[in-house]
Amino acid sequence: MTAPEELESTTAAIAVEVAELARTHNFTVAAAESLTGGKIAVQFSAAPDSSAWFAGAVVSYQSAVKHRALGVPEGPVISEDAAIAMASGAARLLGADAVVAVTGSGGPGEQEGNPPGTAWLAAAVRGQVRTALHHFEGDPVEVLARTQVAALRLLHRTMHDTLHDIRARGDRR
Repeated sequence: MTAPEELESTTAAIAVEVAELARTHNFTVAAAESLTGGKIAVQFSAAPDSSAWFAGAVVSYQSAVKHRALGVPEGPVISEDAAIAMASGAARLLGADAVVAVTGSGGPGEQEGNPPGTAWLAAAVRGQVRTALHHFEGDPVEVLARTQVAALRLLHRTMHDTLHDIRARGDRR
């Protein structure tokens, strides 16, 4: 297994790639975090020129906060629908057009019937939404580190593909 420190380094490198896309193509980036507890926001804050492109993050650990602050519908908060609602809520609240959202169960026990290591991710970029479900192995620290890498990869890929789609349509945004 890859050590959490190595995964943190990978996450920082992907955050730099997100920063480059954001600066070059005028994205305003935000995060809606539960499982990762603000670790994605830390990576974005440390990336180059973050004050120019990183709007901020909402860390909503309790279900009630997800419902109240981000508009997550009542019901399970470890779900694809919850991740999408978190991304949409953070975009609205923070005025961002590229948002990554993370919800899940880090362990050591299960939550809402989900085994430890379950992570639902969503990336919402200029109207395009992608989701991913992961089941990571390891202790809670490893799960959080793996979740960060997967979440930033999903956001970066969605930003990149959105730009490709815009260019294909002839839109110069």
